Amino acid sequence: MKVALAQLNPASDVARDSDTAGAVIDSLPGTDLILFPELFLGGYDTEDPGSHAARPDGPELATVGAACARAGAAAVIGFTEPLGEGRFANSAACFERDGSLAGVYRKTHLFGAAERATFAAGDSMNVVRLADHRVGPQICFDVEFPEPSRLMAVSGADLLATISANMTPYAADHRLAARARALDNRLHHLYVNRIGHESGFDFVGESCVIDPTGTVVAELGTDEGILEHELEDVSVGVDSAYLDHIHPRLNVIVQDNANGGEV
Repeated sequence: MKVALAQLNPASDVARDSDTAGAVIDSLPGTDLILFPELFLGGYDTEDPGSHAARPDGPELATVGAACARAGAAAVIGFTEPLGEGRFANSAACFERDGSLAGVYRKTHLFGAAERATFAAGDSMNVVRLADHRVGPQICFDVEFPEPSRLMAVSGADLLATISANMTPYAADHRLAARARALDNRLHHLYVNRIGHESGFDFVGESCVIDPTGTVVAELGTDEGILEHELEDVSVGVDSAYLDHIHPRLNVIVQDNANGGEV
């Protein structure tokens, strides 16, 4: 499977950013899956989300879908999704290789007071069929929790894909979390992050491809770029196939040593 991670700085203009995404996709024919960062269409703006919102069936995302159809490439791209009644979601649009919209994932774990005041949290994880793979998309802060990735893995995902707008001083957090999620579930993990400065934040890049052993096999630094990589099959030993060894019904016994008994 040939993948590409578009580590870019959005223009903070939905139409211009969709044109940029379309041009990137057009430049990568033969690529199976292309990832763009969190809120790439319109940028990371929690002050006035309505000015950057794009409907899943609107013209800006149609531009992305049309490019996917021309290039024969699937894509995942972040955008501000209007939900009606002044509500918005931090969302990821997932396009199949024929340009059809295969699914929309809404970020379930919102980071910081500004995001929580601006966006409505999603209430489900998605496993989306893209380029003949069952892809588990997640967005930025989601990756810092083991549960979302595990839920998608046990539901059949065979590839994790995280789109992010991670900023200083949290680069090290994501380097560790992204590797851990691959290792936890013995799955390839694609992690794309944006660069640039917006809304008072410095975004740190460091997009990477991680194999099922938790090893970073390809990566970018902090500059703009497109990372292309061919995923290779990685086998793990029987005893290291963690999903096959999860104990389904573990009880937790809390013992209060001060009182000398169980609680």
